[in-house]
Amino acid sequence: MALTLKEQLSSPSGILKFLVKYNTVFIFILLLIFSALISDVFFTSVNLSNLLKQVSGIGIISIGMLIVILTGGIDLSVGSMVALLAVTFAILVNLVVLPLAILITIAIGFGLGSISGYLVAYQKMAPFVATLALMTIARGLGFIYSKGSPITFKTYGGLYMSNFANNSTLGIPNIALVFFIIVIITMVMLRYNVFGRLIIAIGSNEEASRLSGIKVNKYKFLVYAISGALAATAAIIVASRTNLGSPNMGMAWELDAIAAVVIGGASLNGGKGTAINTLMGVLILGLIGNILNLLNVPSYPQQVVKGGIIIFAVLLQRFESK
Repeated sequence: MALTLKEQLSSPSGILKFLVKYNTVFIFILLLIFSALISDVFFTSVNLSNLLKQVSGIGIISIGMLIVILTGGIDLSVGSMVALLAVTFAILVNLVVLPLAILITIAIGFGLGSISGYLVAYQKMAPFVATLALMTIARGLGFIYSKGSPITFKTYGGLYMSNFANNSTLGIPNIALVFFIIVIITMVMLRYNVFGRLIIAIGSNEEASRLSGIKVNKYKFLVYAISGALAATAAIIVASRTNLGSPNMGMAWELDAIAAVVIGGASLNGGKGTAINTLMGVLILGLIGNILNLLNVPSYPQQVVKGGIIIFAVLLQRFESK
């Protein structure tokens, strides 16, 4: 029988378990309070808008990372795919009409993700190895196609995308709205759609899912393909923000995406994680970076802080499971 909230909070151990269970929410709230205390400019519209713009690209690939991790896999290729697909989009937007450039870029992302999915699902290659190989290939192709130099948008379609990416609707940056829509779609899919429930079941117990008649290989293939399509979406909005596609984009973004998913409470063993918690994980990472920037902390110590937070998040998961 489930305990009521009052019963859960009636003892010190119950309070501690409650805090651990909802640690992502509490960390997010505490960071907001701390940010407001250390800087007068934190809650200004300019700073908040910049924060949302900065996290939106990583946020989108984090959602793709989430659905892969839910099956017990991992995708190390997303950062490099952002670079390759940003270059691809910059080339396409200068050659064809904007809608076609967007569709082709997303289709290529889906296809690249499908390569990882095929290797993992049907060739039984370890996800780490398959996606590491694709990570190396994608980054190399990005440099080959761009000849090592950024490609600038020159056509009306490219300039339109740049204008869209750098403007807001109702005070919210357009690219953040794209991110939020993807979060909502994923949240509904994981909670109410058969596909979402099945990938969670596969991550919880792959063998039991297979014996139940679930086409495990099919769903494992699809999650990597979707992750690739989301990497393409991130590449389009990131390239549009800067009005160019560069092979240097997305450096180490796969690590930030994994960090966001883990901070959001997802298990790297699969079967546990939500889109809304991943959203908060992304915002927590963004808040940490924003706070450290406001405090004029250099980038290298920021990496140390992020690593410490990942360790802390994993330890909290172990405590929660006891």
